[in-house]
Amino acid sequence: MSRIRLLADAELDPNVREQVLAVESAGKDASVLRAVGHRQDMFDKYFQFYYPTHNGGVIEPVLKELVRLRIARLNDCFT
Repeated sequence: MSRIRLLADAELDPNVREQVLAVESAGKDASVLRAVGHRQDMFDKYFQFYYPTHNGGVIEPVLKELVRLRIARLNDCFT
């Protein structure tokens, strides 16, 4: 269970909603996006950090995602 209330579609900023719906339509979990949707500034900073970190470097993005999921699980964050 999230410690931060996840925003419903109607509560999301239109730009955030667009990205959330795109993620969910691809069959992926958008809980993180719904959580940081409370703060547009944090949402923007999250993506400035996440995409280059996730897609660049020498470690494959799939392995990075597995590590992210494991860390989340260890912290009782089921995202």
